[in-house]
Amino acid sequence: MQAAKTIAIIGGCGHVGLPLGITFASRGFQVALVDVNEPVVKMVNQGKMPFAEKGGPEALQAVIGKTLHAQTHPSVVAESDVVILVTGTPVDEHLNPRVGDVMKVVDQYLPYLNDSQLIILRSTLAPGVTELVAKHLRDKNLKAALAFCPERVAQGFAIEEIYNFPQIISAFDGESEERAADLFSKIAPETLRLSPQEAELAKLFSNTWRYIHFAIANQHYMIAESSGVDFYRVYQALTHNYPRLKNLARPGLTAGPCLFKDTMQLSAFYNNQYFLGHAAMLVNEGLPNFLVQQLESQLGTLVGKKIGLLGMGFKPNSDDTRESLSYKVKKILITKRAEVLDTDVYQPTASKLDEILKTADGLFLGVPHDEYRGLDLLGKPFVDCWGVWREPSDLQQSLFPAESNAA
Repeated sequence: MQAAKTIAIIGGCGHVGLPLGITFASRGFQVALVDVNEPVVKMVNQGKMPFAEKGGPEALQAVIGKTLHAQTHPSVVAESDVVILVTGTPVDEHLNPRVGDVMKVVDQYLPYLNDSQLIILRSTLAPGVTELVAKHLRDKNLKAALAFCPERVAQGFAIEEIYNFPQIISAFDGESEERAADLFSKIAPETLRLSPQEAELAKLFSNTWRYIHFAIANQHYMIAESSGVDFYRVYQALTHNYPRLKNLARPGLTAGPCLFKDTMQLSAFYNNQYFLGHAAMLVNEGLPNFLVQQLESQLGTLVGKKIGLLGMGFKPNSDDTRESLSYKVKKILITKRAEVLDTDVYQPTASKLDEILKTADGLFLGVPHDEYRGLDLLGKPFVDCWGVWREPSDLQQSLFPAESNAA
């Protein structure tokens, strides 16, 4: 088995491809990032990260123009030992997997593939898609090795986690499996072997578990708050020095490009009998309506009110707005005939925070970026399901009055 030296990553300048390319390039591989987004390709070649990534700017600067380069033309694919496709399986308007999207990308690059290459499918795939790709390649008389090696990293921490987390390897034959394992052993601390369908389910199980975990917290929040109970008093008491609940999730707008989508993919695979997943969807997608109702009850009406919406990303301290529920909140507020003043620290064209705090009739915390913690809300009514605008001293005094008084 000849060791791979050159790697082409299709969709290489995105959130999955770029961190992976940087890590391989840092280990001495010659890596080509192939991407149709010309402005982003230009940015990467200038050594600039197109999105927030911990350690990303420094890591990119160390390899760009040396062992890493980006381009729009796919010709380099034909010259590469390894071809990695990061195209995942989205869902359609009926919440079913759009398998055709993956096959379309495979066909697009088929003229540049050859029998000696190792082809790796990297992003989330619906169960059975790896097998469909394998059969499709065989039908095209292509004998290249094929593996599915899913990414399991958190947005914004991909480079760090690629280096520190085990990598799942799957293939239909021993040679493909060994070639993929040898490749990823250069960047991951260990590799785990599964069959392709096991690997596909492993990725979906991971994301759906997180989606359900957050839904539990959101459901409990709505139960408590609708009953006039302060959820965070209960939460702090539950988790204080009680190890069984040390990992209990906090409420929050649960969104992003993966969790909802992958839960629906797993449901479609299981003939729409995934009741836990459907229940989680109803809870997480219903939370924005509940929160807007909370603000409406404080203000009496939202008609004509100026509402400051702080944070438009899909999670804290991220510049990624894909599938962010803050936009759903904004739509609901507009439907209620409120004037929405939205802002985000990662969007340079956003409305100025100081002006919003002064002029808003009410405030809504969409995402708790660090910059929004400890703000002076000027006594304005607010909704914050994340619990970061609560005064810790107030909770401390109410839960542990003797300790607070002693302090």
